[in-house]
Amino acid sequence: MRRWLTGIALGTVVALALGGCTTPEGTDGDLSDDWAPMAAPVVFTPAAQTCHPQPVVVGHLRDYTPVACDQPHQAETMHVGTLPETDEKEPPVVGSAGMRTAFTECDQQVRKALGADWRIARVRLSVVLPSPQGWTGGARWFRCDVRELSDLEDSTSVRRTASLAGALSGSSPLRHGCFRAKTDGSLVTEMVAVKCTARHRAEFVGVWKAPNSSYEKFLNNSTRNHRACRSLVAKYAKVPDDGNLEYRTGTIFYHPDEDEWRSGDRGVRCFLWSNRRELTRSVKGAGTRTLPIG
Repeated sequence: MRRWLTGIALGTVVALALGGCTTPEGTDGDLSDDWAPMAAPVVFTPAAQTCHPQPVVVGHLRDYTPVACDQPHQAETMHVGTLPETDEKEPPVVGSAGMRTAFTECDQQVRKALGADWRIARVRLSVVLPSPQGWTGGARWFRCDVRELSDLEDSTSVRRTASLAGALSGSSPLRHGCFRAKTDGSLVTEMVAVKCTARHRAEFVGVWKAPNSSYEKFLNNSTRNHRACRSLVAKYAKVPDDGNLEYRTGTIFYHPDEDEWRSGDRGVRCFLWSNRRELTRSVKGAGTRTLPIG
């Protein structure tokens, strides 16, 4: 459209010039330097502190329909970061340096926005990257999206009408607490959240940051992982972290899946497990009377 209009304008001026008209005062007769330069194309970048009707895996522009966070939504962008310039032809993939960079920044920024580690609650963090087409066009952003989950073991998103910003800065119903755990041998088959005054055998005690290693090495070191969680139980319940601790409490832990691990997540959720008896109170700060030896 702009070229067509330019062509008409140019043809008119030439016709006038051929007709013997003089150059208007204040002009030089050269149209090539009278047009304002076209603006450089702007790469689309999503906004932070926005909510979305549905969670997405890839940030396609066609799916970008943000809503106010007081409107029904299932996902919230808490931070938007920028990846370093790179010659890579495709967006970062699971396990890549770019994905680890994005996850690390998202992890830090989402903790700040929520008021605590997102792993202590029914909250899921997702890194959303541009589509391949957007990446080819120069997009280097990444979104840090969070969503509330229905329970500890279910990835179903809860429909919300309020932002999650600051949701974990104090007591919150989103925080993990006590659970009625069902087991099959050493396998936990179900964890149902209950009030700590109800009969239960498991309680969330904190998040352990596992050291860097291969995923296989992490899985094969369950003894070390349980020992680390027992230390969190000792700190949480205020009992000695000594050789008798394994006779006071068992542990359950939930770890990142392989893709999450390869992308930089080392957060392991730790739970006390009372094998000998059911509890009807929280063990937080309860001491050795609540967790006796034997």
